[in-house]
Amino acid sequence: MATALKPLPPPPYSAAGGSLRSASIPSPVNIAAASQSRRLISSVTCSSRRPVSCEPHTATDFVVPRRNAMAMILAGLVSPRIGLNDTALAQQYLVTFREHIDTFDGYSFMYPSNWIQVRGAGADIFFRDPFVLDENISVELSSPSSSNYTSVEDLGSPQEAGQKVLKQYLTEFMSTRLGVRRESSILTTSSRVADDGKLYYQVEVNIKSYASNNELAVMPQDRVVRKEWDRRYLSVLGVENKQLYELRLQTPESVFAEEENDLRRIMESFRVKKVLPA
Repeated sequence: MATALKPLPPPPYSAAGGSLRSASIPSPVNIAAASQSRRLISSVTCSSRRPVSCEPHTATDFVVPRRNAMAMILAGLVSPRIGLNDTALAQQYLVTFREHIDTFDGYSFMYPSNWIQVRGAGADIFFRDPFVLDENISVELSSPSSSNYTSVEDLGSPQEAGQKVLKQYLTEFMSTRLGVRRESSILTTSSRVADDGKLYYQVEVNIKSYASNNELAVMPQDRVVRKEWDRRYLSVLGVENKQLYELRLQTPESVFAEEENDLRRIMESFRVKKVLPA
């Protein structure tokens, strides 16, 4: 006599519902890479732009800058066996400098090789950090037909030049929105003679922007003012070819301390050059 077979038990289900057999299971390689990247991010902080120094942190006081986290995650995904020394080398390799030379207009400067050029920004040249979008570099120069500069001292002293630079920034940032307020200050002004024998002025200013979240409100208590942004602007001024050249660096104050060494390296690399007649 045939014996009736017992029906097979249904497949196990996960706590969240759904069959475990049909659930998506990460591959071992992805698990290893993700685990490695988590271990790296939870155990060290590495500076991506300066010589790397790593310190242990607890989960409560650990903050990873965006570009550092990106570099460490990428390093962890490249090889599940990557170590701390390899991560440091990877970050140093990812962040290098290139030189931009404009022989037509007559200037050059260094910039981080991972920054991207933005066309149509209104400046002669414009590069931007792909991670911190408020961080950028540009070069402005006066019109060759309407300027007749002989030296950067034509602007006056570095302090007088700083006032002109700040006034120009505030003019550019003028807004027609109601309730917008700007606070600005000149942080430092200085002059230096570079290895090309030319005199350059350096100016650093800070500008904060405040705006109301409800500028059309009738009652004053309904117009709450909040800070929109807080940025540092660093300018290097030089004269050549009877033109005034200005290298401009913009960075949020929140990342300035981390980026300062690199920003100053860019400033010191700026050179104006004689343009030979065609």
